[in-house]
Amino acid sequence: MSLTAGIVGLPNVGKSTLFNAITNSQVLAENYPFATINPNVGVVEVPDERMDEIVKLFHPKKVINTTFEFTDIAGLVKGASKGEGLGNQFLANIRQTDAIIHVVRCFDDPDIEHVEGSVDPVRDIEEINLELCIADLDTVENRLAKVIRKAQTKEKDAVQENETLQKLKEALTAGTPVRLIELSDKDKEYLKNYSLLTAKPVIYVANMSDEEVSQPEQNAYFQSVKKLADSEGSECIAICAKMEEELSGMEKDEKKAFLEDLGIQTSGLDQIIKAAYHLLGLRTFFTVGEPECRAWTFRQGMKAPQCAGIIHSDFEKGFIRAEIYSYEDLMEYKNETALKEHGKIRLEGKEYLMQDGDIVFFRFNV
Repeated sequence: MSLTAGIVGLPNVGKSTLFNAITNSQVLAENYPFATINPNVGVVEVPDERMDEIVKLFHPKKVINTTFEFTDIAGLVKGASKGEGLGNQFLANIRQTDAIIHVVRCFDDPDIEHVEGSVDPVRDIEEINLELCIADLDTVENRLAKVIRKAQTKEKDAVQENETLQKLKEALTAGTPVRLIELSDKDKEYLKNYSLLTAKPVIYVANMSDEEVSQPEQNAYFQSVKKLADSEGSECIAICAKMEEELSGMEKDEKKAFLEDLGIQTSGLDQIIKAAYHLLGLRTFFTVGEPECRAWTFRQGMKAPQCAGIIHSDFEKGFIRAEIYSYEDLMEYKNETALKEHGKIRLEGKEYLMQDGDIVFFRFNV
């Protein structure tokens, strides 16, 4: 299930440094605008403590975790919607992503240039949002030009789509991202056809200094970003991108000890990966055994046969039933024999809605 989050922001806010940390790779991350020209894509494992516990019980020969994809996108500047800087390329690249990781600078450093000449994360956010709104407005107006003519003939579908487009136009003209306006189910159906940039869900990442990241609430820049994120119903995560890049080169135990010394429970990277995964409605089920323990990604709301199809299309075609128990029950009873004795292994059919943390064995016949 290939879904990707695009890392965006103004130049020199720490996007490529964050990407280096995410992928543990060395993409170009120099201190000047447009160092990132071509989008870089990295696939990372989704951290899941449940797999660590499952492995302790089954001792498999092979372990496979779920993954998530991040794209590092060229820095945007004012006028991008009109082609300034690398604007056209930026907009094309972000259009291909499913969610946005919006990195903003929340630290002062005279040695690192800011394209606007000063640090103001809310201004930076509004600047990018405005550019995306302008680009979306252009898309909406182009579509309106075609739909209005049909709507004038009272064609029912065109009349309804015209109403949706007019609602979108009004919001975008006011600089309001589409994700923040109230839409009917019918509006959302039309929305799927437009690939609007401001309709994508957002996570704000406040890039801070290593001295402040353990207590972000004491940073005024972070407070302003958090307030904005809360008003949108979005998530705000504090990180130090440079520190995360250093952490990415450490062994697991070394990394854990380093974070504990700083009084940090979970790395910023792990928070971002998990948040992006869940933001897109992604969940995890497990298949277990001595040969292999594997985590599989599915969308919330998928039924058992669809999830069987994620493993192999034949599993969905010939689905008979699923034998399922929960991760929580496994942690309580420790093995499948005890789970059976206590009636914790269920037989589920074609209408069963899969749950996050389900451990499953699919029975099928082709």
